[in-house]
Amino acid sequence: MSISELDFKQRSLFFAKLAQIAYLDEKEATKHAKKLGFSTIEFYNIDGAQTYRFMNKQDLVIACRGTEPTEFNDIKADANALPVVAETVSRVHKGFKTEVDELWPMVLEDLKRKANDKKNIWFCGHSLGAAMATIMASRCHLYPDIEPVQELYTYGSPRVGWKGYVKSLGVTHHRWKNNNDIVTTVPLAIMGYKHHGELHYLNAYGNVRKPTGWQLVKDKLRGLWMGLKQGEIDSFSDHSMTNYINYLEMYASGKENSQK
Repeated sequence: MSISELDFKQRSLFFAKLAQIAYLDEKEATKHAKKLGFSTIEFYNIDGAQTYRFMNKQDLVIACRGTEPTEFNDIKADANALPVVAETVSRVHKGFKTEVDELWPMVLEDLKRKANDKKNIWFCGHSLGAAMATIMASRCHLYPDIEPVQELYTYGSPRVGWKGYVKSLGVTHHRWKNNNDIVTTVPLAIMGYKHHGELHYLNAYGNVRKPTGWQLVKDKLRGLWMGLKQGEIDSFSDHSMTNYINYLEMYASGKENSQK
């Protein structure tokens, strides 16, 4: 079955699972990706910048790996929030761009090599991987000899660039945010950084909602209080890819957590 045959709820869960698989070593990632229907798995790894290519007869997915505390390159990328000139317009986060620049020649070569196969191209990622996937997906429209990107799915994504940059990206982006996920608040908006894509918000109970104004404030405070009662710092636990998947499994099955 092609990914395009899945509905939005199913695709959101599917790409969340791939974003989590991207954290695994090549042997484990291959095992789990094959269970999801992929026959070809390739691991790109240059100086700690890491991404997977999952492929079958219909689809090609680029899943970017997020921050790993043991990888100095990842920590350096997250911390290097200096805005630098992008390939297109305006400015982009230097650390995220540097990670992408390491891998992009290999990714681009494979995308061009597979262009004649007319595969559907998708991107996904979590955390740093979400930022990398956003930049990679946005670069694809600069190359007329590769297939257009179908969609981009990100989870717990930081802001990637200035307003002019994110307005120029030209890719359909579904951006998932879990309640108080702290990574979604950086780099700071006061530095000029903006989010890209359509926001899909998971509230303190893990249910999909669109709260605004005071409703949103109350929900974030509720999440903080619920976390404290469980001995957790909500802003950090909400960034867990496992939590994203658990809530999206409920969403895909049509279930919701009680709000009592």
